Amino acid sequence: MMNKPLTKQKAVQKIKNLRQDIQYHEKKYYVDNDPQISDYEFDLLVKELEKLEQEFPDLITPESPTQRVGEQPLEGFASVEHSMPMLSLDNCYNAQELREFEGRIKKIFPSEKIEYEAELKIDGLGIAIIYRNGKFFQTVTRGDGIRGDDVTANVKTIKSLPLTLDTTQDVEARGEIYLPFSSFHRINQEREKEGEPLFANPRNAAAGSIRLLDPKEVAQRGLDMFLYSVFLDGKEKASQSENLDVLKRFHFKTNPHSKLCFSMEEVLIFYQKWQEQRDSLDYDVDGIVIKVNSTRHQTLLGSTAKFPRWAISFKFPARQATTKIKDILIQVGRTGALTPVAILEPVKLSGITISRSTLHNEGEIKKKDIRIGDTVLIERSGDVIPKVVSVMREKRTGKEHPFLFPTECPVCHAAAFHPEGEAVSRCTNPSCPAKLRESLLHYASRRAMNIEGLGDAIVHQLMSNNLVKHIPDIYNLRIEGLIDLERMGPKSSQNLLDEIEQSKDRDVARLIFALGIRFVGERTAQALATHFKSVDTLARAGCEELLQIQDVGPKVAESVVFFFDQPENIELLKRLKQAGLNFADRKGLEEGGKLLAGQTFILTGKLSRFTREEATAIIQNLGGQVVSSVSSKTSYVIVGEAPGSKLQKARSLGVQILDESQFQELIGTFYK
Repeated sequence: MMNKPLTKQKAVQKIKNLRQDIQYHEKKYYVDNDPQISDYEFDLLVKELEKLEQEFPDLITPESPTQRVGEQPLEGFASVEHSMPMLSLDNCYNAQELREFEGRIKKIFPSEKIEYEAELKIDGLGIAIIYRNGKFFQTVTRGDGIRGDDVTANVKTIKSLPLTLDTTQDVEARGEIYLPFSSFHRINQEREKEGEPLFANPRNAAAGSIRLLDPKEVAQRGLDMFLYSVFLDGKEKASQSENLDVLKRFHFKTNPHSKLCFSMEEVLIFYQKWQEQRDSLDYDVDGIVIKVNSTRHQTLLGSTAKFPRWAISFKFPARQATTKIKDILIQVGRTGALTPVAILEPVKLSGITISRSTLHNEGEIKKKDIRIGDTVLIERSGDVIPKVVSVMREKRTGKEHPFLFPTECPVCHAAAFHPEGEAVSRCTNPSCPAKLRESLLHYASRRAMNIEGLGDAIVHQLMSNNLVKHIPDIYNLRIEGLIDLERMGPKSSQNLLDEIEQSKDRDVARLIFALGIRFVGERTAQALATHFKSVDTLARAGCEELLQIQDVGPKVAESVVFFFDQPENIELLKRLKQAGLNFADRKGLEEGGKLLAGQTFILTGKLSRFTREEATAIIQNLGGQVVSSVSSKTSYVIVGEAPGSKLQKARSLGVQILDESQFQELIGTFYK
């Protein structure tokens, strides 16, 4: 007797049941490590679902388990702004520093009992996972904490990731993607057979895997994740331990070894336990994270520009190794700093082959009596760059010899100057090629003027062929001067020229950061741009006015004034202005400075006329403020393509909503 064809109505129910069964068994296997059926039985369920979806293709949905690896290879990764910053953690390396952290908290809450949630610090890649109406929507890497890369298609391949949640709330879960040691060793064995270079360590392999352009290749790597924080409609629960419970309730994979501690003594016991047992784990941990458990306490403690004051990373002792110093070289940075670097006999350390180590400065070399030929102990202690801990003097043979710190720049041979009160010597030549090279690379970097294509190799060729002797020279480049360079045909040359031309329209904050003023990072550059509105106004400012700005202290103020007093920098600004760079964002800022004063804005969705950074800068320059969450006090919500939940909340609160055309009308003639 022939089976009757399945009706669509029955297929809907059958597909629903199969998806629920598969998702249940995925959770039991990948999250709970407690499989309830054999691999063969699981494969049969998946094949049955695939067959039904082929028969009824209109019933396929993005959250179906069969669609984890359904995307086409990617062309690149879009940059996405985080809903709220993903701050990094401050580090401590001994019990005394941890006690100092505790002391700062007790100073704020002298009479309150403080609980701490202690968690293993996974050495992986930070990510934020976003769900809309219970469905997996997007994943963004930590990036610089403000913006990250959209790696949605690749993260979707991770089997422990739930594709649906039993909630209608907007959910954002944050955690770490990592590569288990077992997967790491398997991948390296396969690469060795294929004659491909081996990955140095699991973290590098995880970071490289998540940025592969083909999701199908990512799926084969065996990535996994642990989640440690969650926001429901932008809010956390009353404590970190409750946040972990919410994650578990939604079937996210959380690390099983966290512990709620009622004293710092309990934290230290937890630390000691996992320092001894970390090698028993199938993933790399480099310390523990201690978080104040109460969300109320966290809010009151707040954050610095970089770190939350309510959490700290207590690192395990660094992995150490011994090797020999073959030579000591001097590197010249963009500020002219002469930095000694030890050339080492290659040695394996934490899965990485180390052949160079910073020696910091002349004083460090003298203090530790470091000599060429010495056998030394090196370590990686939370820093990417290894450092020399000590010299093993008992191994000296008499052939070692002291390093004589140069009195001149090793590149341009100009005199080296050691400013009073500073640890480093500096090249005094403003036209030093080494300083120019580093300055060009900084100027063209992504967070500065973002000139794609102007990298190390091209900068080297431009300087070697005398095409660029100063930063403004890049705006005088012509295609006939580029096409003869190595790997630079007509198309590549024109692409580079187009990128250089587009850099003229970057906002003032980027230009200030790109100038490379000592002690002026991105955040300070934005503060200066917001206050002064133009580079010319900033250049005329004195220390007294600069010190009125948040994030600007005496050292920064003196550095800014000094920079704009130098004749070579005055000439630099003159030439950049002649090249047509954007020195004041747009004309009429003085008149428009109060246009949006006292008004708050929300940006949601993808903007087409402006980038997020440009729209934010415009609002700030006209006196307004950009905030991250909608409230009844919000003045406007500016909506682009594919807006998120903020649009719905704005409508429910009666907040005025603007599309980009209406926003353009609001700011009027000040920004065309």
